[in-house]
Amino acid sequence: MGHGSWGEDGMTAMLEVERLEKSFGGVRAVDGFSFHVDRGETLGIIGPNGAGKTTVFNLITRFYTPDGGRVRFMGKLITHLPPYRLARLGIARTFQNLRLFKDLTVLENITSAHLTGHSYSPFAGIFRTRRHLRIEREARENAMMLLNFLGLGEKEQAPAGSLPYGEQRRLELARALAIRPKLLLIDEPGAGMNPREIQDLVITLREVKERFDLTIVMIEHQMGLVMNISDRILVMDFGEKIMEGTPSEVRKDRRVIEAYLGEEPV
Repeated sequence: MGHGSWGEDGMTAMLEVERLEKSFGGVRAVDGFSFHVDRGETLGIIGPNGAGKTTVFNLITRFYTPDGGRVRFMGKLITHLPPYRLARLGIARTFQNLRLFKDLTVLENITSAHLTGHSYSPFAGIFRTRRHLRIEREARENAMMLLNFLGLGEKEQAPAGSLPYGEQRRLELARALAIRPKLLLIDEPGAGMNPREIQDLVITLREVKERFDLTIVMIEHQMGLVMNISDRILVMDFGEKIMEGTPSEVRKDRRVIEAYLGEEPV
């Protein structure tokens, strides 16, 4: 395997995406798309609806199979690994449309995510072996830590579907954090939130990144959110990268204004 791209600190990038391609019914949704993310960086991906942003996430996490291109994580080629293997390597994601177990409790939603990171035999579950009990105890302790950190500690026994929308978003974030990821892919965390909730989310994401030593890639339409969180922003249109740069560079770029921002103040 060849060497990956190198980050600014001289280390191999945490995530490297090389010339990804995907077509649906003859339409090229992702067209030779490449980028990298360095450890500890927050990369924002923006672009109009239909630009291919979520498709890129689905290709990285193997919900879709790429037609071409390669993905490396910490130098390891992962293009053909199944999603559960990616989770065990330390890649987690959230979804644009909430994916919670609405009828399970808040606590059960997080412990179930934690347990997907472990493999044990049916024997261990049936006979409740010492290892099985230890893993369950760790899952509960980890879940309570996450709930308290994200301000949901008093809701542990509530059905997930009974939470207000903003708290369901926090719960989905807690589920992603339950596998103790190194890389977190977040798809439109501000969707459906009011300006006050967006302000709270900015604070939460900064705290989460620092507390759990995360590298983050985030798709987002809320420009106030993406500009405040990102170290670097990549702009997509028609499945291609049209530019990347710092938030201030992106804000001023004429191609970005024409393709995405319009005349909205940012």
